Amino acid sequence: MKRLAILIASAFLAAVPMTAAEARPGDRGDPDSLGPDWRAQQDDARQGVRRGQYVPLGRVIEEIRRRTPGRPLDAGLEDQGGRAVYRVRWATEDGRRIDYIVDAVSGAILRGG
Repeated sequence: MKRLAILIASAFLAAVPMTAAEARPGDRGDPDSLGPDWRAQQDDARQGVRRGQYVPLGRVIEEIRRRTPGRPLDAGLEDQGGRAVYRVRWATEDGRRIDYIVDAVSGAILRGG
């Protein structure tokens, strides 16, 4: 059951590339209100994983969970200086928030924790 919950959460997080800080006033949180870039980014991430270019977000989340017990708040694929990275906002068990930056190609944690 725990594995199923992780798979469901991973699928959900892969579909949520926009962060709360990037939300525009009036956004309702549904895909139609997020604009055309949201869908394109989501498709790019999926295709990258299918082609073997990017590590799956679920694997990234499991690595973060091993380092820092807690739960993901949101996650998305971003470009930082020409490098594809996952930004994962994480809530620790003691209530802190950590922003992890993870290389989407290698899965290496670049910043956070």
